[in-house]
Amino acid sequence: MKKQKQPHRKSGRATAKSAPSGAVRSMAPDKGGDAVLRETAVGRVTEGTRSEGKASAAAERFRAGVRTPAFRIAFSVFLAGVLTVAGSLAIPHEFAFFELGYLFTLSIYDLVLAMLGLSVAIGMAERRSEVVSIVVAFLGVITPMLLFFDPIFSAILQSPLGHELFLIAPIAVMLSGVVLWLPAQVRRIAAPLAAAVVGFSFALFIGLDDFGIGIKEFAFAAVLGALWILVVPGLMLRPFRGAWLTIPARIIGSWLMVIAVIVTVSLYVPFAPDAPPLPELLDDPSLAPLDPAVEDGLLEAPGSFDSPVDDNAIPPPELGDNPLLGGGRNSQP
Repeated sequence: MKKQKQPHRKSGRATAKSAPSGAVRSMAPDKGGDAVLRETAVGRVTEGTRSEGKASAAAERFRAGVRTPAFRIAFSVFLAGVLTVAGSLAIPHEFAFFELGYLFTLSIYDLVLAMLGLSVAIGMAERRSEVVSIVVAFLGVITPMLLFFDPIFSAILQSPLGHELFLIAPIAVMLSGVVLWLPAQVRRIAAPLAAAVVGFSFALFIGLDDFGIGIKEFAFAAVLGALWILVVPGLMLRPFRGAWLTIPARIIGSWLMVIAVIVTVSLYVPFAPDAPPLPELLDDPSLAPLDPAVEDGLLEAPGSFDSPVDDNAIPPPELGDNPLLGGGRNSQP
């Protein structure tokens, strides 16, 4: 008997060899795709971990800054000033010159914005000496201006600057905005110069608005309110200073420069008269008609034009006929 050949079973290797390469790729597991997916997932987890780490680090830094004694003292002074101003405006009473001083400072909106811009520069200062230089430059201009305002202002009026004094406040706002755009090394020199210009403008406002008699309480409170605006917000910001403050500071500086341009343009735009022309005094129908003799200058005008003269009114007593008023003394023999 002949042995029959048993059909050999093809192994997977033979099938793989006989099959096309595309089929092999389709049947084999895609190890590279799984690796890419795993790498993408790991990258996302890593990025998420980094973002969470940055957020937690920022939150921890904020909490650490709030717990510093410098921030607490500055915040207490800021809160005391806010409560003082709110109490002055909320309680009905007669304002003293001291209250009128710091309320006057808050009413100069453009200079308040310039002081806030310099306060951001104080918050960004790397050294305490830079903060001291800004404050010294600010007070170094204000103090002699207020002590010798009359001769200094007279000299300013006689100089070419006297015709352009209305541009001092917009220039101060512009400089405070430019300072926030400068690098740290240049800002050390530019910030005190801008503070000097802001102080000069502020001293002019005080000297021209202290009722012309140099009230010390008014001027002292105005300068104290200006220091509160200039220094306290910057001291509150210093515990959080860092590279993150650069972009917000430049945004604030851009706003200040735009505001300065708007204020300058508004100073050159003529105002249209909104009020109607005043009627002539003699043609006002609410007044009593004048006697033609008075209009011609033959008689003197009466002392009051409030109401027409009534012929039936009782005449007032004459001094010579009333002894209670000292009359009748000269008529005695």
